[in-house]
Parts: sequence; C-alpha cells; structure tokens
Amino acid sequence: MNERESLKINAQGHLEIGGADCVELAKEFGTPLYVFDEAYIRKMMRVYRETIENHYDGNGMVLYASKAFSCKAIYRIADEEKIGIDVVSGGELYTALQADFPAKNIYMHGNNKLDYEIGEALDAGIGCIVADAYSEIDKIDAEAKKRGIQQKILLRINPGVEAHTHAFVQTATTDSKFGFSIQDGTAEQVTAYALTKKHIVLDGYHCHIGSQIFEKQSFVVAVEKCMQFALEMKNRLNFTLKTLNLGGGYGIWYTDEDRKLSPEGYAEYLEALIATVKRCATESGMPLPFLLIEPGRSIVGEAGITLYTVGAIKDIPGVKKYVAVDGGMFDNPRYALYQSKYTPVLANRATENNTEIVSIAGKCCESGDLIAVNVALPKANSGDILAILSTGAYNYSMAMNYNRNKIPPCVLVKDGKAEYIVRPQTYEDLTRNDVIPNRLQKKP
Repeated sequence: MNERESLKINAQGHLEIGGADCVELAKEFGTPLYVFDEAYIRKMMRVYRETIENHYDGNGMVLYASKAFSCKAIYRIADEEKIGIDVVSGGELYTALQADFPAKNIYMHGNNKLDYEIGEALDAGIGCIVADAYSEIDKIDAEAKKRGIQQKILLRINPGVEAHTHAFVQTATTDSKFGFSIQDGTAEQVTAYALTKKHIVLDGYHCHIGSQIFEKQSFVVAVEKCMQFALEMKNRLNFTLKTLNLGGGYGIWYTDEDRKLSPEGYAEYLEALIATVKRCATESGMPLPFLLIEPGRSIVGEAGITLYTVGAIKDIPGVKKYVAVDGGMFDNPRYALYQSKYTPVLANRATENNTEIVSIAGKCCESGDLIAVNVALPKANSGDILAILSTGAYNYSMAMNYNRNKIPPCVLVKDGKAEYIVRPQTYEDLTRNDVIPNRLQKKP
C-alpha cells in the first residue's frame, strides 16, 4: 500500500489513520467501524476556504455538502472552520440546528422539498433555499408571506454540461430530474416567474454538473454557460446576478484507476473556477457574484475508512474466492448501487504483498451483497482486520438496517486518540418504533 494523506503503516506493520492503530481501534470499538481523521477533514475545509479568501478576496463561502456525511460533530467542525453547509432534508437541517450551527450559513437543497421542510427552514431563519420547481417557489412565497418575511432563494439551473462520470451521478444533462434547462428556455421562464413573487428575493443561480469528476474543463464550461445565461437575464429581465453557486463534484481517490490529488490539488480546481468567473464578469461588464461551492465527498471521502473483521472464506476453484466480512451492503451499498470500486488493505498485515485476487462479500442474505470485486489482497485469514479505504462519503449516510443489521458506529480520530461521534446501534434501536396492534397481542 502506498502511504497517503492521513494513512500510514506503523512499525508493527499495522495500518494507521490519524495516528491511531487500526488494529487497536478494532479491539476498542469493535467492527464494523467507520473511522474519520479530523485533521484531514479540517485541512480540506481550510484549503477551500483559504482559496476563496486568497483568490476571490473572500467574496464567497464554502458550503459543506451534508449528504456526504451528516452528524452533529461534522457540523461543529464546519462551524469552527468558518464554512457554511448545505442540507437536503429536514433531518439534516434538524441535526445541524441541534449542533448549534448558525442558520444564516445554511442553504437548503432538494428537488421535492416537503411542505413541512420548507416551514422548518423558514422558522429556523436559514440563509437561502435553492428552488427546483415552480411549486416550490409558490410554497416558499406562501410560507414567507405567513411569517411576514422575504426569503432569499437561488434557482437551480441546468447548463447542459455532461460530466464524464457514472450515469447515476450525472445531474446536469438535459433529462436530469434536477434544475431548469438553459438550453430549452425553461431557466429563463422560471427566472421571470420567481421575480414576480413578493415574498421571495431571487439572489442568483445554482448549478451542479455531477459527482466524482476529475475533468477540470467540465467545471470551466459550466461556469461559462452560467455566466452567459446570467448576462442574458440581465439584458432581457433586468435581473442582476448577485450569487452564483457552482456546486461540488470534485473526484477523490478510491483505487489506482483514479487520479490522486493532494489537498492543494483541489485548490487548483477552485482557482480555475474563480479565474473563469472573473474572466466572464470582465468580458460581460457584470459585477463579480458572491461565489459558493459545495464540496462534500472531497472533504470527508478520503478522511474515512471502514474496518471489518474477516469471517468465512470460500474458495470456488477456478471461479472465484470470496472473503466475507462482518459488514456488507447495509453499511456500504455503493457497490450494489453503482458498482463502485474500492481499495482493501489487511490492516493487521499491511506490509505484506498481495498474492491473490478475491471478492469481498458481506453478511447479508443477498447475492448482490458485495463490497469489492476482483481485488488484490495477501492471503486473508479469518480474524484478520480488513480496511476499506476512502469510505468517508456516502457510506454511513447511505447505511441501512437491511436484514435488521445494526448500522456501525463512527469514531473521530485526532492525534491518535479516537472518540465516538455516532454511538453503536442496539437491537433495542432496531425495534424501538415497532408496534404490535391490539388484535395481535398475546392473550393471557
């Protein structure tokens, strides 16, 4: 294993994350276990924030994309690092408010926000709502009127940029469920509509072209299209763009098929976007907009790993060898959803050479319960501690109780010491909301 930011191999030949021995973490907290490196998370947040400060005179804000990983601790860290957040549900909003995150730095997303979620957002006084439907505009306007306020919104627009990524995580093609298309005129129509609402303040636009993108040019083209559209709206509707939210989507390393970027490498992506915004503003004569970006995966993805204990091993001669672990699709459904690829490491034997190709299976009663397929490992034994790297984003947040398995806990490591940030589930947690109707009660 090549040592990377936040990970290294110690003198015992064990994998370490944030200075903590993964074998010792497995002993102390059990497995499966999500582990996050606090220093790496903070470093990524600072890289983005400082890039805006140094290259855009601080005229913008980083919004951590909650959907990547949401819990109270991550919101405390974001607040301490002086960045905002975006939320996509009432649950994420509630969690952030429970962590005392300042509401003015919260932006709410979603293509079908529920009535009560809009109400909760307005009652909390969040900074902005990103509207993605005519009905949402109507609801926001009506709810703001009830409260005697004006609510700032952005409109999600679709620039029609096809990013080279998995089809399920492309969000800016013409047939996407997200946004209003610039190309077919609906973005202009919804802009005109929003401007008629008395209890809404249209502040600008949001676009997000997809996820796990490494092509810098895709982002640059999206900026150019958004800025050109903003100029057209200024000329046609007398609407001046104040805020431009360019979303996120920067790719991370999962396997050696992916580009490996340093934290400073991500700053270069943002610098390219900033340079494009400045150029387009100069060419059009428009004022520089307040700039927002929404990194999530690139902040927490490589900061997290998942630890498992190897259980059953099944070798089908000439076909496949399965190494089963005590987790599975209930703590990492991304292979089942996207055929996502990961890098495994035997954390207790991290210096050993890989000698065989195996598939890592989970414990669910489901043939598709796989975490990694055809990956290289040393010869694994039952009881080994297996680490799956780069699981900080979209693993805990997508976890479920399939087969009534318990969602693993999360620990945060700083200077070699680990603490829970999400406690372990219990069987009582699994049955807490179960109700037996009176007609099914056992008779005495």
